[in-house]
Amino acid sequence: MKLDFSTLTIGVLALQGAFLEHIKILRQLGTQAVEVRKPDQLATLDGLIIPGGESTTMGLIAERWGLVEPLREWVHSHRPTWGTCAGMILLAEQATGQKQGGQPLLGGLDITVNRNYFGRQTESFETLLTVPQLGDPPFHAVFIRAPAITAIGDNVEVLAEYHSQTGADVIVAVRQGPILATAFHPELTHDSRWHQLFLAIVCQENAHAPTRA
Repeated sequence: MKLDFSTLTIGVLALQGAFLEHIKILRQLGTQAVEVRKPDQLATLDGLIIPGGESTTMGLIAERWGLVEPLREWVHSHRPTWGTCAGMILLAEQATGQKQGGQPLLGGLDITVNRNYFGRQTESFETLLTVPQLGDPPFHAVFIRAPAITAIGDNVEVLAEYHSQTGADVIVAVRQGPILATAFHPELTHDSRWHQLFLAIVCQENAHAPTRA
């Protein structure tokens, strides 16, 4: 059954990073997409995307604009949330490889991430990922100064792994209930299947949630 995404309002945190690319894809899928910069905007949303960018900068801006606690409350209230790259770092319960002084983490996703697992900007790469939940063909994933997931909790489902040249299987996409996280940038491709998956999660959550005032 084809889902109707036109009734959904999805916010994209627009503090820094690749938020416009997410909004473009969401609108192409028929969804109402809005840039989120203020805490009171969260009340109008069905789901929230935290985009890629520079996680430390994003966290500092969120602190300055009084968004950290409202965002933390949103995530810990089990509202549908998707973090891509830097967004995944912010959703993690623990992060390693942080800059001196660290950064605020929202938490809510029972994972540990290595902030600079794949190295610097010059070590960015693209690869094909097998993602059973998306079906065929494999997904063309873009990794830019990407993190990786180094540990997961019991309730976290692994959606995709990267088979590295060293032979290690590195976790790069997970789901925990209504929370989705990817270490790569689906918004930088023409393949909207990750966005469709997130919107399906939002629809599923809405079907089981009490109507908001």
